[in-house]
Amino acid sequence: MTMALATQDRIGARVPHDVYVTLCRAATLTGATVNQFLVQAALKEAQTVIEREELIRLSARDWRWMLDLMESPPPLNDKLSNALNRYNLAKTDAAGTAFNWQS
Repeated sequence: MTMALATQDRIGARVPHDVYVTLCRAATLTGATVNQFLVQAALKEAQTVIEREELIRLSARDWRWMLDLMESPPPLNDKLSNALNRYNLAKTDAAGTAFNWQS
């Protein structure tokens, strides 16, 4: 017997009565059920949190500064040059070997 995968999951929450009344009122005003309202509001907030954590926003000034650095990077200092050399050696080693950061 094969089992079908669920295409939907269930979320439940217990809230104080006054919170429930507020949610019902807001759902009614938007023409949605309480469940639809909760899912829409939670999804919107989840997307906001994900965007805030995964995107980097720069001002126009900072964007120009970053592009200038990318087009004309400063010279490598000794530490960065050594790190780059160690990285290049490690990644070109035989397949299956681990990085050795202690060289």
